[in-house]
This record gives sequence, structure tokens and C-alpha cells, in this order.
Amino acid sequence: MISVASGGPGGRAFLAEAAGLGAADRAVFLRADLSTLAGMEHVVDQVTATTQAVDGLILATQRFRPTREETEDGLEFTFALAYLSRFVIGHGLMERLEQAQAPVILNIAGPGGVPGRIAWDDLQLRSKYTGMRASMQASRSNDLLGAGFPARYPQARTRYVLINPGFVRTGMADPLPQPMRTLTKVLARFFATPVSKAIVPMIDLLDDPPKSMISAVKSGKPLPLTGDDFNPASADRLHRVTADLLARIKATGPRS
Repeated sequence: MISVASGGPGGRAFLAEAAGLGAADRAVFLRADLSTLAGMEHVVDQVTATTQAVDGLILATQRFRPTREETEDGLEFTFALAYLSRFVIGHGLMERLEQAQAPVILNIAGPGGVPGRIAWDDLQLRSKYTGMRASMQASRSNDLLGAGFPARYPQARTRYVLINPGFVRTGMADPLPQPMRTLTKVLARFFATPVSKAIVPMIDLLDDPPKSMISAVKSGKPLPLTGDDFNPASADRLHRVTADLLARIKATGPRS
């Protein structure tokens, strides 16, 4: 198992947990900044170089930003971290996924959750930015990333699952401004699902992937892949826009 994170403490905790379970020889921590294209490609390169097959890929990186920030590539932070990294890593590891017996991608996003829209004319949200607007745009972008999967890989054996686990007790509230941070943590303490319980359906999906090439699940219940959130034409549009954006970044390089 390979775990990817930007911070050392999380990686050390992962390795310690693996050692406690007697799986130290099967655990690898890879440190990478997934808000940057260099970090995303580093993950793809390292996993490709050290594996022959990838059984399952879990895409979950996300960090709320109440104020707008730009990455070294000149991208809005949430767009880069929560959507673009999943685009790059998911497509970049398809060759390794297809070598596995029953490969599956779990994209932990927000299908069927809080409504949001994609600002097609301002994907980097240079105007009217809010943290919630950025988060919801990333969620809708991930919906389309999954919806476009069958058209990109019509013969693939890999299954793609969009997952909304609901309200889970994590550290997602830490970047929130006060008093929202405290309120969210109090609500999470009493109403959120513990991580140990929320991951059980995900483990089941890894062990027994769906038969459908693309599916969406919210709090354990399947969602219909209908409506604007999963529109194939919009999925194709976003793919083309994203590919063009990546090409421009590679041509110009990160900002100094």
C-alpha cells in the first residue's frame, strides 16, 4: 500500500499504524505536494516505477481554503488540489490499473451533495471567490471526471466510483475561520460518522468493485447518473479544457 500526503506527520502515523498491524514491509509513504503539477507527476512516476499493477486507487486529497490562494503553477488552490490532482493521477496510472485483476478507482468527492456549479469562464475563480464556491466547483468537476471515464476508456476493466461518504469526523474543519471552525467541530463530535465506520463501504468496493464502469454512491446508497452533474458533453468539455490547461503549464513551467 502506498500512501501519499504533503506532510511528514501523517506519513509517519501511517507507517506506524502499518507496523502495528504487522504490515510494515507492505507500506510505503510517498511525500508530494498534490497542489502542484510537479507533485502530481512525481506520484505517477514513482508509482509507475515501483509497481507492476495497481489494484485500487483512492483519490481523496482536499483542503478547504477560506481565502483564495494560487499554487506555483498559477492555479487556484482548491481547483489544483481537489480536482486537477485526481485528473492527472487517475489518467496517469491507468496503465498500471489495467494490469490488476479487478481494478477500481474510488474518487471521494461529493456526488449528490451540496449544489454547486462550474465557472466555465473563470475556472480559477479570480472573481467572486469563496471557499465554499471553490469546493463545490471541485466536487462538480470530479462528478464530470467520473462521468467522462467510459468515453475515455471504453474497453477498460477498471471501474470508477464517485463516493460521497456524508458527514465524516475528520480534520477538515481546521482551516475554517472562527466561529465556524468550533461550530463544525462540535457538530462533528455529535453527528459525524467516525472514519473507522465511514471506510467500511470503501473497503467493500475495493474488494468487490461494481460491475458498472462508472457509478456514484452517497452514504452507501447508489445515485442515478443523470442530470447536469453527470452530463457527457460537459464531461468532454471539461476534459478538453483541463488538457489544454495542463499543456500550457508544461509549456511555460511553474512561476518563479
